Amino acid sequence: MRIGILTGGGDCPGLNAVIRAVVLTARLRHHDDTIGFLDGWKGALESQAVELDVARCRDILPIGGTILGTSRTNPFAVDGGPEKLRANLAELGVDAVVAVGGEDTLGVADKLGAFGVQVVGVPKTIDNDLSGTDVTFGFDTAVQTATDAIDRLRTTAESHHRVIVCEVMGRHAGWIATHAGIAGGAAEILVPEVPFDVAEVCERLRRRHAGGRFSSIVVVSEGALPQEGEDLERARRAGSSPATDQFGHARLGGIGGWLADEIESRTGFEARVTTLGHIQRGGTPTAFDRVLATRFGVEAVGCVHDGDFGKMVALRGTDIVRVPIAEAVAQAKTVDLDLHRDVAGVFLG
Repeated sequence: MRIGILTGGGDCPGLNAVIRAVVLTARLRHHDDTIGFLDGWKGALESQAVELDVARCRDILPIGGTILGTSRTNPFAVDGGPEKLRANLAELGVDAVVAVGGEDTLGVADKLGAFGVQVVGVPKTIDNDLSGTDVTFGFDTAVQTATDAIDRLRTTAESHHRVIVCEVMGRHAGWIATHAGIAGGAAEILVPEVPFDVAEVCERLRRRHAGGRFSSIVVVSEGALPQEGEDLERARRAGSSPATDQFGHARLGGIGGWLADEIESRTGFEARVTTLGHIQRGGTPTAFDRVLATRFGVEAVGCVHDGDFGKMVALRGTDIVRVPIAEAVAQAKTVDLDLHRDVAGVFLG
């Protein structure tokens, strides 16, 4: 067989581990050829691809990013895009595509099934917000990176008796904030799932200060917002850009700076903000993410050879399973509020 692979959406630690697993499994187990489309669905649309062989991919396991490049291209936002993409695959002799991505990339994969494109999905997102899988690769690395940053911020916050707001990624789901906040011992963890009251946050920080704890770490997801009212409108203006990508997503970032200003003006405590941004995406993946990405890649090739298309490989418990892509992209997987409230809540303030 001839298998195509692409990586779409935001880059993520572990992408090269998936590419390696697909290429080596396809060649060494099934004698398949593999090509890689450049820059996600954009490469498939423009017929931009490279041959991938064992020699090229054997040693890319620990390397961050993706050797294929990525983009947020949406074939369904291009006139005649799906038909052109299908024709390109036929011309290149591609029998099946392994699409590695999050809700947008896999959403495209799901729709392409109706156009006769045979696709297998691999879940990728540092946000861990894809339904159908317990964990996505990249999440563990992002949490570890954020936790390391919080540990470093704590020492400077303590030295200067400051409140430091650490803004992490998480558009619709606060998994990174919740896990890194618990691991880093944050005083406040603010997530998109639970609108927060700025006044209450400030009051808890005052009580903490009155109790002799003169420094605090506040972890906030980029998509977190205050409750309804004037604060909400001002936070919305500060936390997003009017520009959107081909999937209609606004660029987020800025809620941390707004919140730090509010805390300082309302409490009188010196406050600073650190936005981790793309630091969470970059660098070498953790051992957990390397293993998970490898398992996903091996199972994806298994799906191709079983003719099990329209499926996404997933982690359930300790097992790798297959679920319909449509199920995985139907809705975002948000934070377990029991974890946020009953576990993290014990240690906040």
